[in-house]
Amino acid sequence: MTTSHTPSTLTIRRAGVLLHPTSLPGGEDLGELGPDAFHFIDFLCTAGITVWQVLPLGPTHDDLSPYMSLSVHAGNPDLISFQRLQEWGWLSADDARLKTRHHKLRAAQEGFEREAGEEDRRAYRDFVAANESWLEDYALYQALRERHHGAHWSEWPAPLRDGEAKAVKKARAESATTLEHIRFEQYVFFRQWLDIKRYANERGIELFGDMPIFVAHDSAEVWANRDLFDLDAGGHPLTVAGVPPDYFSETGQLWGNPHYRWERMAEDGYRWWIDRLRTALDLYDRVRIDHFRGFEAYWQIDAQAETAIDGSWVKGPGDEFFAAITQALPHLPLVAEDLGIITPEVETLRDRWGLPGMKILQFAFDGGADNLYLPHNHPHNAVVYTGTHDNDTTLGWYQQLPHDTQAYIREYLASHEDMPWALIRTALASTARLAVIPMQDLLALDSDARMNTPSITEGNWRWRFQWAQVMPELAPKLARMCQLYGRVK
Repeated sequence: MTTSHTPSTLTIRRAGVLLHPTSLPGGEDLGELGPDAFHFIDFLCTAGITVWQVLPLGPTHDDLSPYMSLSVHAGNPDLISFQRLQEWGWLSADDARLKTRHHKLRAAQEGFEREAGEEDRRAYRDFVAANESWLEDYALYQALRERHHGAHWSEWPAPLRDGEAKAVKKARAESATTLEHIRFEQYVFFRQWLDIKRYANERGIELFGDMPIFVAHDSAEVWANRDLFDLDAGGHPLTVAGVPPDYFSETGQLWGNPHYRWERMAEDGYRWWIDRLRTALDLYDRVRIDHFRGFEAYWQIDAQAETAIDGSWVKGPGDEFFAAITQALPHLPLVAEDLGIITPEVETLRDRWGLPGMKILQFAFDGGADNLYLPHNHPHNAVVYTGTHDNDTTLGWYQQLPHDTQAYIREYLASHEDMPWALIRTALASTARLAVIPMQDLLALDSDARMNTPSITEGNWRWRFQWAQVMPELAPKLARMCQLYGRVK
């Protein structure tokens, strides 16, 4: 059995920054995979940072949540940089001024078909062939979703909802043009992201990705693999995922994702998961699995319930799952998001497979000296954060604390620095081998810069920074801290 010496184990001290590409400057409504992404990597290099952590990169629903993606494999075409398409010669200056992203991407496809050389055409054909196992289902799902005006797949006509062979074949023929466009979008996304990854890796920076354990009900994978999910004959969930009452909500969190039929997944050695992880390893150097505790036991809620309170814990696949995926992918650089209600069984599963866990400093000052989030309790094989995308910014969090808690924090830290820098320094000084700081904290921003508030459905995932907020002294200050605390390679 795997021990704590697996490749997942963090072996050297590093520092990272958490920033989703949508939060980059540049682009239109949200950040893109354009020049600002490369500029950000240059900033990280100057600052002594060697890890860039992002959120899931999949296409989103209208709420923009990257944790409820339309696909577990596909990339979000809203991240595609039109400036780079112009540089490649596939998008004219006039076409770049078209009103919508959709029209610009259509124009870019036409430009590719007119202007691309044989090397680019071969690369496109190779991409389509290499990703056929998920790309064809995703393309058809998106084409049918467009045909049905964005309706959930469970509301489509029964033959298409149920994936009947005759109806699917007819839909593919009727949607040939749309399918080709969706393939092209995915080719462009992967090419742009992998260019960024290559640029980062060449400069000693790892890309640290994020994988939600559960999948959105309205997604290509659930539609195309209904037998793997706990659904009724009409495609509606019988049970859904969430968590019981916790730090973020008195009624728990009702996520609504359909649960897996783990016994069915086990029949072919968890092939669906292995394929999903292979895609993730193409995109990232290290992957955080969100809600890791669900592999040991998951909170199961009746699909008709209005809150997550009345659920129950059900045993997950545990060791059998990790044995299967590590046999297929023996060098899995995973991190376990082990927040929330963590039992000894969850800790044992995490440690048996050598997975680093997470330590959130904003959780450290509730209780006494035995609080596991306090720096003096951190293990080496862990990732320490001031806060995550689900937390308030450190400044916003601190400002809302009672005065006695603020006094306790100042006494513990023994620091005369203002927040958030007192907590940033503490994270970098931690014995945890990887320290990750959200960009909002590096910019000392308050609650207005919060990325996500769990259980609040509107107004999330829209924060962006501007280069004018990055003071000239920031990178040298970070570089000195990374050197001081042994986080420079």
